[in-house]
Formats: sequence, C-alpha cells, structure tokens
Amino acid sequence: MEIIYTIWLRSMKRFVRSKSRIFGSIAMPLFLLLFLGLGLNSVVNASSLGQEYVMFLVPGMVAMSVLFSSIFSGLQIIWDKQFGFLKETLVAPVSRLEIMLGQTAGGATTSVLQGLILTVFSVLIGLRIQNPVGFFIALAFMILVGIGFTAFGIAIASRMEDMTGFQLIMNFVIFPIFGLSGALFPISSLPAWLVPVTLMDPLTYGVEGIRFGLTGVSQINPVVCAAVAAGFAVAMTVIGAFLFRKISV
Repeated sequence: MEIIYTIWLRSMKRFVRSKSRIFGSIAMPLFLLLFLGLGLNSVVNASSLGQEYVMFLVPGMVAMSVLFSSIFSGLQIIWDKQFGFLKETLVAPVSRLEIMLGQTAGGATTSVLQGLILTVFSVLIGLRIQNPVGFFIALAFMILVGIGFTAFGIAIASRMEDMTGFQLIMNFVIFPIFGLSGALFPISSLPAWLVPVTLMDPLTYGVEGIRFGLTGVSQINPVVCAAVAAGFAVAMTVIGAFLFRKISV
C-alpha cells in the first residue's frame, strides 16, 4: 500500500500544479452544458425526458469530464517512458502490479475531482440533487468510471511509445464511446437498431448511474448500471495490469 500511495501522491501533486490541465478538462463539458444545454432547453420536449434538457445533460457532462481526464492519464506512462522515470521505477524492488495500481488510483482520483468540480458548477446553474444519498451514488459511479477508463488508458499506453499516436488513437476511441453513451440524448429516443450498440457501451451505465444519483431519473436499472460499471472497472484493471507487466523501456 505504501508503494501505491506514493505513486498516487505523485499523480495528485502533478494534478494540483497543472492549472491548465484542470481548466482544459472541464472547459469543453462546461461549454457544452452552458451553450448546448441552455440553448436547447426551450426547444427539446422536457416531458419526454422527465426533466429539463439542461438538467438531463448534467450527468452526461460530468461523465464526459471524468472520461476524458481518466483515459488520457495513460499519457503519463508514455511521458515517464520517454524521460526515463518509468525505467527507474521498474528497476526498483517493487512489483509492476503495485506501480500500475498506483497509476490507476492517481488517474481515477484526479478524474473524479474534475467531475466533482463540474458538479459544483451544475449546482450553480440550477441542478438540485435529490438527497445526500444520491450524491454519494453519483460519486460511486464517477469512481467506477474513473477506474475503468484510467486502466483502459494505461493498457493502451503500455503498448505504445509515441504520445502523438496515443492521442490520435484515444480521440478515435473516446468520441464514439461518449457519443453512444446516452449523455446527450435519451436512449428511448434512439432508433431500434442503435439501442443494442448503446447498451454495449460501458460508459452508458456510468452515465445512467450518475444521472440516477444526481436527478433521481434513470433509463436503466441502477443495480444493473452498478454491476456493469464495476465489472468493466475490474476487467480493465486486470487487463491493464497484464499489459503493464509486459511493458518494456
């Protein structure tokens, strides 16, 4: 645990010192929330959503913030490779599993913090969290999404050497994951052929879980959401640990 904590603490210090990273990770979700949400709020039929569109959009934007931040945590692996820090870490008398878990914990924590920052902004524009329990339910789903996609990013980064290539691949992967998650539109409004594709997206269950916690409304059973999100987080952690053990520097 001391090794995991040390690597986690390093990630947290880098996060606190990088103000541009904090701003950049919440700027796009906040922009979409304010301009897309408020702009379409009077256009979209609120009765079909069970709430105003801008409030429907909040959980999706929170999930977007967590997703983007967590999945790009893999960049730190490539950065450490290029500057020799990872090599020094790997030759230390600690297991690679502990190093990977520390990196995952650090990336997930920073992504959840950014999700919480966006949640605070959402409260300022009118979000009413149903009860304190709902907030902690949403927080739990943020943590699961953060762990799952941080481990996913580390798994991909473990097999790559170039930061530019990693960013291109992640952009190719991340936007379909987000676009098909139901963050921007209700699943019930989709064409029948697209619903199974949306249900295959692990982020869908994170979005619906956060939505249930923050607004009390969900189109998927929250228990199912929790099971899938937790299963994805565990699976990605196992895969990420396996690939990280084979990393070469």
